[in-house]
This record gives sequence, C-alpha cells and structure tokens, in this order.
Amino acid sequence: MDEQVQEQILRRDLAAAYRLAAMFGWEDTLYTHFSVRLPSEGEARFLINPFGLMFDEITASNLIVVDAKGHIVSGDAKYNPAGFTIHSAVHSARDDAHCVIHTHTLAGMAVAACESGLLNVNQISAEFHEQVGYHDYEGVAFNLEERARIQASLGDNMALILKNHGLLSVGETVADAFQIMFYLNKACEIQVAAGQAAGLSRIQIIPDKLANYVSGQFKKVAHERQIVWDAWLRKLDRIDPSYKD
Repeated sequence: MDEQVQEQILRRDLAAAYRLAAMFGWEDTLYTHFSVRLPSEGEARFLINPFGLMFDEITASNLIVVDAKGHIVSGDAKYNPAGFTIHSAVHSARDDAHCVIHTHTLAGMAVAACESGLLNVNQISAEFHEQVGYHDYEGVAFNLEERARIQASLGDNMALILKNHGLLSVGETVADAFQIMFYLNKACEIQVAAGQAAGLSRIQIIPDKLANYVSGQFKKVAHERQIVWDAWLRKLDRIDPSYKD
C-alpha cells in the first residue's frame, strides 16, 4: 500500500475518532486533540486537528500535517501549541505510538486531581494495572522542554494520567488508542461514581495480584479492539458519514 493511500485511511480513521469523541461528550470546546503519525522515512510527521474547529466539524480533508519541529507541512490552519508539545513528545519517543489521544473529560480530570490516581475498583480498571504512567502538572504545556519529562512519565505504558489535567492514551492504530481511551475514561467514571456512592475509604479495591491476572487477560484479547472500532465506524456511518469528506 503506497503512502498516499495509507494517509487517506489514517485521515478517515482520525476524523472518525473526533466525531465519535463528540458523540460521547469528550469535547472541551477547542482544547483537546488527537493525532496519528504518518508513514514516512526520517522525522515524524503527524495529523492533528486544526485549531478552531469543534470535534463534530473535523473531516478527513481538514486535518493538518505537522512535523516534529512544529512546521505545518500540509493544511491552511494553525494548531494548538500545547497540543503540539504533548503529541510531538510522544510521537518522537515511541515508535509504537502511532496514535495519541488526549482528553479533558469530567471523570478523567476528577481522577487526575486525586492523590490516589486510578484505583483497581472494577474489572475495567484492572485492565490498566501497572500500565498507566503519571505526569506532574507544570501548567499549560507551552514549554517544549516539558516534552522530555512527558516521555519519561509515559515510559512504555499504554496510557498517561496528566495530574490536575486529563488523560492520554497511545496505540499502534487509531482503533487501539481510541478503545484504550474509551475504557480508561470509563474506569475513571466508575471510580468517581463509586466514590460518590460509598466514599473513597469504603471502595472495595481489587488486590494487586488479581489485578495483574485480569490485566493479562485483557492483553490476550487486545486484537478485538479492531472489531470494536469497525462497529463504531458502522454506527458513525449510519449517523453521519461526512467525517470521510
């Protein structure tokens, strides 16, 4: 498959991720961002949303291409500088992090504000046991020097909780990163709901040994993320296929 065809597929998938995120209520007006790295030799280039558009306005054709130095390679719009800092950090450090998704959901920000971080309160939470990094808050991510610290905080994990900020997931495909974020956010929603219902001190926590076992079970079915993604695309096609434009 040549690079042009691959780019068109990646554009479609990333635009679909934005539309699905809008459907799920993950938007924070204009201030979160998803990206996907393009196939190319040498320096990383990635697709990201043009700053100023709501998630339900994103299409395959209006995504812009940015390189690791922050130059706009393709597209006629600007990008969010903080988004560039975060996404360029991950794409530059992780060869397997083809897609990066960052959100400011209510539940995600609530858990990011808790000293305890993500707790093993549910089967879904256990999927992320010892697979989530934590990054200390440094203010809005305008400082490019923060990239090295983001890289260190993420390590080889599949997700990152940006303390006092939000959530981030990575994946080899858009399907991977999106489903990881979907369930990371759901784990946060469960924790917030459990805390409201019982108080954090009374939540039943899954022991580490069992959580390790459950996390391994989820790894064995990671291939199913593509099946779920295909189902989401069919749903999106039924509702509004204009993301492909």
